[in-house]
Amino acid sequence: MKTTSMVIAAVFLVTCLGANYAQATDYNQLRLMAAKKNMTCILVFGDSSVDPGNNNRLSTQMKGNFLPYGEDFFNGYPSGRFCNGRLATDFIAEAFGNTDLVRAFLDPAITKNDLLHGVSFASAASGYDEFTANLSNVLSMSKQLEYLRHYKIHLRNLVGSRESEFIVRNALFILSMGTNDFLQNYYVEPTRSKQYNVEQYLNYLISCMRTAIKNMHSLGARRLVVVGVPPFGCMPLVRTLRDEIKCDMELNKVASSFNTKIQRELNTLKETSIRSVFVDIYSIILNAVENPKRYGFVEPMKGCCGSGTYEYGNTCKNLTTCLDRTKYVYWDAVHLTEKMYKIIADNALNVLFNHLL
Repeated sequence: MKTTSMVIAAVFLVTCLGANYAQATDYNQLRLMAAKKNMTCILVFGDSSVDPGNNNRLSTQMKGNFLPYGEDFFNGYPSGRFCNGRLATDFIAEAFGNTDLVRAFLDPAITKNDLLHGVSFASAASGYDEFTANLSNVLSMSKQLEYLRHYKIHLRNLVGSRESEFIVRNALFILSMGTNDFLQNYYVEPTRSKQYNVEQYLNYLISCMRTAIKNMHSLGARRLVVVGVPPFGCMPLVRTLRDEIKCDMELNKVASSFNTKIQRELNTLKETSIRSVFVDIYSIILNAVENPKRYGFVEPMKGCCGSGTYEYGNTCKNLTTCLDRTKYVYWDAVHLTEKMYKIIADNALNVLFNHLL
């Protein structure tokens, strides 16, 4: 199947299934298929969309290890996830029957069982561009891959060389980043915008992604999920800063263009031994923003934390939140609610079931 058809499948599910999205995949059948294909665990790379708390261990301001983050997490615990509860990767791991959480690799409490079920190397505020991570002193893509090498050493010590290689080669690699390259880097810091126009920067980011995937492959990746960037022109913070009532179409156009380039790049992987799919979260989120009632949402334009217009990270600390988080698309002015991540996970699982397993 071509990547394009995979994306069409995801969009079709979002558009036609609406609030019944969770019924689209039989998870028992999914688990049987994963077992048949020897899928061992999931290994996650990216930014705050998939960081379960690695930044807790870093000297950075980009953390979410305080309330109200984690308000709906197990026992109301602020784990470091930039969400009120779990992330899409947590739901994906649960669907495969491995674990209900993907642990942060830097978590000092990580166990042997966690390592065997898969971990996340992701770091909030990171991006494909190494300069993006450096701006916030977080884990760059190259550093995340360095930790993958450390993970492989731990795994080898646990189960031996042959079994550890088998686990990594049959793992599901998930890559989710790119938003910070634009919103924290290109459109804020003057460095990249002076070096590149938008089109040139898009191409530069694709070259960075290409290098990252090549390095993943050399370290054992054979199944890869690449998550596109969201319609960041719809984020409450962006609309507040740009004084927009509706989504900023200029920024959404940039996001859409970048996603198209990602899909084209993934098509070139067909000549290699790595299989890949693209998850079109742009369409999923935009559909929820434009058709909130279909998903049971009431407020698609504001976050749940504080005023919902500009607060995220430290500015969200200890603020009051909305009473019913299931009615909101956005948790804070940048990040999504647990319910929205569940919608994304269910649609991603449909794509995986039909095209990668």
